[in-house]
Amino acid sequence: MWRGQNYRTWILMDDTSNVTYLTLDGFVELHKYRYLYFMIMFVMYILIICCNSTIICLIWIHKTLHEPMYIFIAALLLNSVFYSTNIYPKLLADFLSEKQTITYPLCLFQAFIYYSLAASEFLLLTAMSYDRYVSICKPLQYPAIMRKTTVILLLVLAWLVPLCELTVSVVLYANMKICSFTLKGIFCNNSIYSIQCVRSVTLAIYGVFMLLNMVLFPLLFILFTYTRILIISYRSSKTVRRKAAQTCLPHLLVLINFSCFITYDIIIVRLESDFAKTVRLIMILQMILYHPLFNPIIYGLQMKEISKHLKRLFSQVKSH
Repeated sequence: MWRGQNYRTWILMDDTSNVTYLTLDGFVELHKYRYLYFMIMFVMYILIICCNSTIICLIWIHKTLHEPMYIFIAALLLNSVFYSTNIYPKLLADFLSEKQTITYPLCLFQAFIYYSLAASEFLLLTAMSYDRYVSICKPLQYPAIMRKTTVILLLVLAWLVPLCELTVSVVLYANMKICSFTLKGIFCNNSIYSIQCVRSVTLAIYGVFMLLNMVLFPLLFILFTYTRILIISYRSSKTVRRKAAQTCLPHLLVLINFSCFITYDIIIVRLESDFAKTVRLIMILQMILYHPLFNPIIYGLQMKEISKHLKRLFSQVKSH
């Protein structure tokens, strides 16, 4: 009964103040486990910030890590910090609130940042694959190709292109009339698509364009570069094969992990598959818990130079 009254109250506020509120309906047994949810998510958020920031600082401090490969890794980890910060503060507040709501403009903004950073991650992984391709397949030309200006340009494009393309999408969404005020999720993502009164053909076509431009084409380029690396490594010496495995394997693991979650987010959510609320919550929590921690763990353990500096840091902390 209270939920029905709450729903009518927020619709009334929409009529009187011209502010549209959406209810986030993806939580399970929140009234019962709210403090447990809050503590787990708070600890995980701190862990995500600390793990990613530690490796970023190591790359920043040590000049031996001032190479394109490590700079791209630092950018990727910084992306994870922004990604988590876009979601966690609002999520933590919702766990302690009686009403899990968000205004429509703020919801659009959260989705805009979420997908901008997701697309940036794909483009950063593309830049990393290109760097590895030049390093292994064209080693003599590497210093001339991967100059400081090239690295800066790739970083700027990786963040700027998604922002520009998704701005158009947000403008299209902002002009859409909505007929539902309940999102099947715990934050704003593709589920916004389901609350429109009429499905926009323009928005659907532009969504396909963005998917091709920021996900599929980069993914095909990454597969091409790693195929070339594999062929060159197979024909080369054992040392080259070892170098290729040490530097490319972490990138491939991160790519596979991220591609799986993006596939879930884009396809399953957009198709509105009839999953139980608990299953949806588990999948969403994996996206926001598992992925931002996966990157620093993989690069911290698998990248030899980073691992060496991490061990030295931990030994210094223990000695004090």
